[in-house]
Amino acid sequence: MKSVLLYVNDDTGLEARLQAALDVTRAINGHLHCLRANPYNPQMAFDGVTGMSVVYDVAKLTREADEKLRASIESRLADEDVPWDYEEANASPARGLARNSALADLLVLSSGSGDKDNVLPLGILGDVLFNTSVPALVQPDSVKKFDAAGIAVVAWNGSFEAGNALRAAVPLLHLATAVHILTVDEEKHHDLPPLAASEYLSRHGITSEVHSMSAKKPSVEAVLLSTVDALKASYMVMGAYGHSRARQFLFGGVTRSLFKDCPIPLIVSH
Repeated sequence: MKSVLLYVNDDTGLEARLQAALDVTRAINGHLHCLRANPYNPQMAFDGVTGMSVVYDVAKLTREADEKLRASIESRLADEDVPWDYEEANASPARGLARNSALADLLVLSSGSGDKDNVLPLGILGDVLFNTSVPALVQPDSVKKFDAAGIAVVAWNGSFEAGNALRAAVPLLHLATAVHILTVDEEKHHDLPPLAASEYLSRHGITSEVHSMSAKKPSVEAVLLSTVDALKASYMVMGAYGHSRARQFLFGGVTRSLFKDCPIPLIVSH
């Protein structure tokens, strides 16, 4: 894990994403690639007198905003001790991130925890996770750091997605002071029990502790959140969208709930 891809946009989560991206890039001695994906295209307008014309004013304002954002980010990064570059793409956020993810090891995105614009981050998360094979660091707006040396929690349900997330997180779990594997008894069979996850980590030289939790609270996510709080965890590793994304958005789901309510960063993979 060396290449970190940061989504750059002037929104409420930018500062938290930037700080988390710097922390994780520094921790892994990696490279930070900043991507500003802007879907704007010059619009064509018609009137009955002059005929067709290009709306230059809108293009000018958009360009000025992009230049201001780039100058701000580059000014900040100039004083940091990590290698970085900045790129602009004429694409929607999800499409731009997917296009540029082929050589990335980790994406840094916002969760849906913000008060003002939490619908957009959820949409971007869903699209990116379903259209790439790259794990994502999902950062709450209120948390302006990523403590790679802290306590890590792995939310384990024996699924293919959980396995992908665990494998992707191995470089970070090597840096954690402690690793806890949490499994919640949902009264259903899983092909890969938590002991298998612990044994897998041991082959990578990572010691872990397994916790089997009873689903006595209102939901699986409630059990996970209370345990994360009790363990004073710095971040949680989890698989995302075990069911179809459409079903989870219509009826809820652990993934969507944690994207909105988890108070610590998530390392997720689909």
